[in-house]
Order: sequence, then C-alpha cells, then structure tokens
Amino acid sequence: MPSSNPNHLDPSELGTREYWDTLYARELRNHAADPSDEGTTWFDDANAECKMAQLLGDMASARQLARETASLLDLGCGNGSMLFALRAEQWKGRALGVDYSPQSVALARQVASSRGDHDARTVDFAEWDVMGGSYEGVLSGAQEHGWDVVLDKGTFDAISLAGPRSCELYPARVAPLVTKGGLFLVTSCNWTEEELTSWFVGEDNGAGFVVAGRAEYRTFSFGGVKGQTVSTLCFERI
Repeated sequence: MPSSNPNHLDPSELGTREYWDTLYARELRNHAADPSDEGTTWFDDANAECKMAQLLGDMASARQLARETASLLDLGCGNGSMLFALRAEQWKGRALGVDYSPQSVALARQVASSRGDHDARTVDFAEWDVMGGSYEGVLSGAQEHGWDVVLDKGTFDAISLAGPRSCELYPARVAPLVTKGGLFLVTSCNWTEEELTSWFVGEDNGAGFVVAGRAEYRTFSFGGVKGQTVSTLCFERI
C-alpha cells in the first residue's frame, strides 16, 4: 500500500549533528561571555512558546492534567527556553529537556544556573538522542510508562532534513514517550497542519495519536490560498 505521508524534504545541514554541535558551542561561548545572551529561541518571531503554552493550558483545562504535577519532556531542548517558559506559567511537575547535542545540554544547564529564579533551576537536562537512544534514559521512575506532556519545537523539522528514513521513524519513536491519554505538542515551520496530521495520525506509522487541538497564528493569503508560516498541533496518545 502506498504511504500516506507527505513528500520528503531535501536533506540539509540543519539535519546533521555537526551543525547543531557547532551552533550550540558558539552560543555556549557567547553566554559565558554575556549571560544576557541566552542563544536562539526558535520560532520566537512567531511567539511560538507562548502559543504552545496557551494551547497546553487549554488542553489541560479539558482534561485531568494538573499544572502542579504534570510531567514535561522537551525533545531537542536547545537552550531550555520552552521549559523555562512553562515554569513561568506555573507548570510545576518534573521537567526534563533532552538533546543529542552535548553542547545544547551544557548551554541549557548554564542558562538555568545563571538565571535568578529558582524555577529555572528545577528543570533537568540530559543528553539523549530521540532517534537512537535507549528508552531507559528517559522512561524510569514515575515516568516509566511515559510523560504527561511531550514537546517538540522544531525538532521534527530538523529530523525531517536528515533524510527520509528518519522522519518516517520519528512518530513511532515518540509515541512510547507519551503516556496513554497524554499530550504531544509539535511546532513546525516546514510542515502544514495537514502534513503534520498525516505524519502523526497516519495508519502506517504505529504512533496511536489523534489530533486534540491547534494553535492559532497570523495567517496570510497568496494566490488565493490562505496559510501560516508556523504550525502547532496537539496530539493525544490513545
């Protein structure tokens, strides 16, 4: 049976570990020299972190998901800004940011340490590869059967630029990280909402997700077609 997935993106250096190691090594040095320079916050121009936090809050209100206890896992944490933003929104449960770049993890830890607020220092960071790491590295203790909320702000985009096989495998790699009934929020500038739905809800990916919600962004029209430059969807694992 033909795949229902969208056409693959052409591979790019943004899909390589070397690119991200180099980027975060530079941002780590910049932050050490100037603590006010916390590095790149991806999709900041679209206010994506605020949109994701708002969407998560809306989803939580309709579910038994408490800000005081819900566990949070950020895939491809970069400088840690997504989890810091959720701490500021009073999400107080266990929070872990993971990245396959050790320089990213070092930067996130350094930023957390340099911030003056206690909440940032309660976020943990670890080196872990979502595509090849052992699940034992992230599924243990209270999260042995998954996390309440798993976040992806641009990581699927980067993986999509690593080659066709990686993005085909990604949904099934993510699914065990999300507890049954838990939420997976993904933000992308490479895929539309319809394409994200095809990747994560398609019958042939084995992920077991359904669409639970979406974030609203500013739209534009071109050639009679309406669209937006960034898409954020919330999936529930069933």
